[in-house]
Amino acid sequence: MKVGFIGLGEQGEPLAINVVRAGFDLMAYDLRREPVERLASEGARVSHSARELGAYADLVEIVVVNDEQVEAVVLGEDGVLQAVRSGTVIAIHSTIRPATVKRIGEIASRKGVELLDAPVSGGRQGAERRAMCYMVGGASDALTRCRGVFATSASTIVHMGVLGSGMAAKLAHQVILCLNLLAAHEGAELARCLGLDQNALGEAVHAGAAQSRIADRWLGSRPVVQAGALFDKDLALALELADEQGLELKGAAFVRERLREILKTPAERR
Repeated sequence: MKVGFIGLGEQGEPLAINVVRAGFDLMAYDLRREPVERLASEGARVSHSARELGAYADLVEIVVVNDEQVEAVVLGEDGVLQAVRSGTVIAIHSTIRPATVKRIGEIASRKGVELLDAPVSGGRQGAERRAMCYMVGGASDALTRCRGVFATSASTIVHMGVLGSGMAAKLAHQVILCLNLLAAHEGAELARCLGLDQNALGEAVHAGAAQSRIADRWLGSRPVVQAGALFDKDLALALELADEQGLELKGAAFVRERLREILKTPAERR
């Protein structure tokens, strides 16, 4: 299988490296030169446009930031669908609106292209440890074709159902994650005011009923401050989706406001 990979950021680059190191024929594309050069040093082919990559690959994986960027690299004048072959699979790993996925899926199907929404959880460290979770929506036979590629970074691959259900699952996941993050922060603040040792608290929480991966990271040496903008974006999408369903997520709305302060970088706090 020839794999094309678009988006070599904090999460995309280690995912792409895992694919090429597993022996897959991979072509990489990013607007920035440096990560493309690093992939080339690993043995990847270099693409100069999403269109060129679409003409080459049997599977196109996309890890960009938001709906607008996904639409640009797939539907744009120089996008993947301008040159893609019938039978190709496009997997969107970015966290975007389920409605955007469904709309792109309808357009792709007219060209005989199968779309999967396959958002991931685990961050850069999860990718480097090959411990990512893939939440996949779309046809099961398309997932079967791609499973070996996804498995280069995944410890867990869950087929959530029809197209769009992967994104819905990821947004639900992000609501839970961010509420856990607020809980870890406030518990740590109480402990700090009471003079407790942070490492000792982390050990106790890890062994107790309050344990969570996000608490382990927050109370350990790897806070998740750098993910603040992405959490804010994901919570906004989750709240929008809930509103469409007539559902009020009071906790998610509250935590979104709080995280804007909690996850400020040291420079932003000055």
